[in-house]
Amino acid sequence: MPMKFEFSFSKSHRPAGGAAVLLQVAGAKEAAGAAVVDPEGVLAKAAKIGKFTGKALSTLDVIAPHGSPADRIVLLGLGDAGGVGDHDWLKAGGAAAAKLRSAEKITVFLDAPGLEVTGKAAADFALGMEMNAYGFESYKTRKSDDEPKAAQKPVKVTIVTGTVIAAKKAFMTAQAVGEGVFLARDLVNEPANVLGPVEFAARAKELERLGVDVEILTEREMKKLGMGALLGVAQGSSRPPRLVVMQWKGGKAKEKPVAFIGKGVVFDTGGISIKPASGMEEMKGDMGGAAAVTGLMHVLAARKAAVNAIGIIGLVENMPDGSAQRPGDIVTSMSGQTIEVINTDAEGRLVLGDALWYCNDRFKPQLMIDLATLTGAIMVALSNHYAGLFSNDDRLAEQLLAAGLATQERLWRMPLGKEYDKMIDSKFADMKNTGGRHGGSVTAAQFLKRFVKDTPWAHLDIAGTAMGSPTDEINQSWGSGFGVRLLDQLVRANYES
Repeated sequence: MPMKFEFSFSKSHRPAGGAAVLLQVAGAKEAAGAAVVDPEGVLAKAAKIGKFTGKALSTLDVIAPHGSPADRIVLLGLGDAGGVGDHDWLKAGGAAAAKLRSAEKITVFLDAPGLEVTGKAAADFALGMEMNAYGFESYKTRKSDDEPKAAQKPVKVTIVTGTVIAAKKAFMTAQAVGEGVFLARDLVNEPANVLGPVEFAARAKELERLGVDVEILTEREMKKLGMGALLGVAQGSSRPPRLVVMQWKGGKAKEKPVAFIGKGVVFDTGGISIKPASGMEEMKGDMGGAAAVTGLMHVLAARKAAVNAIGIIGLVENMPDGSAQRPGDIVTSMSGQTIEVINTDAEGRLVLGDALWYCNDRFKPQLMIDLATLTGAIMVALSNHYAGLFSNDDRLAEQLLAAGLATQERLWRMPLGKEYDKMIDSKFADMKNTGGRHGGSVTAAQFLKRFVKDTPWAHLDIAGTAMGSPTDEINQSWGSGFGVRLLDQLVRANYES
């Protein structure tokens, strides 16, 4: 079962049993807290025998150390002291949590000799532990040994550091970030029979308890607005679509908002252009963009961000019944532009086109960023280690790239251009919804660009990173929550007043 933690911060602590985690930088002679938990000098001998040198994320596990008040000591390496950044503290916390799955209580001695530890570092270490421990087991009724699940008590974790006051304050923010990431992961991991457009909208509505204003537009309101592109995708499903508008008003009254728009296809069969059966179950995650936007709005509200922010998610299900749109159909978007549907599996851009236009027309934001599990082509180009970044604004693109490096939710900028624009010109309408296989992720972005006018805009294609991405120290989940930390970092670094 996933671990749950109860954190406290203290300037000093002598453990009475349980596990102790001691941090050590490369080349240091001693680890943090050694004098407290290793009065007999056991660790020096164990480190020599085990060839432990403090290499980043390396560990040395000592069970029942002689003369120690702890039952177990884990030495955790941080690497070179000069190279330890924010993300390294997250990873270190995750590595500690992975090592201590069976622990009942944990003491972490954070202030490694030779390293200046900030309150944020302490909070990031704790957040890393929580992110590693996340698991989605809502539908498992029994453990692997066929025993019923028992209620799990939180593991008490005491983090020993000299920056207690700063750490407690920073941890409040870190907890908000963690909650947003976990919300996004939960949404992506939910099965589609449980999380349809209506149910997803209800989950977003819960953000009102944090002070977010939430509106839910039904198909009736969307039809009046002329959202023929979004509604065309939804018409093959018995489950009605929803457009959710979330507003966080934490900035100055007249300050233009920053806007985030998410693709929320709760399940994508491909429609009439049906996908192959193999792997189609993963299309429950085709709402990863909407999940990230919802998680981000949770973070901004929970940490009381000093910014005005808009979150808009278009929620539909793409099904192939007798009412579904056909290849060759022409729909009229809210913008008035007409679209020839060449492939009904290129549906996400239809949803986003109307959502982007609505956002721009109503809110006049200072920028718009959309997130979408949009194309398999981006995975061909970047695998699942980077998300694709497309933008009409160099400044916004640079800010996003910097936020990606800071959070290690990395982006790679891809091209836009008139040559690609020509590939989606249609003989029968203003545009067609796909330009074919070549440059597939670029032509999809070029399609979206037609719905943003001159507003600074970026499109993040997260098809390879939102679900099924490689696991690491801070993510062991199929749904990763990619984009939440990235965009929170973007906001706090550039747009908070």
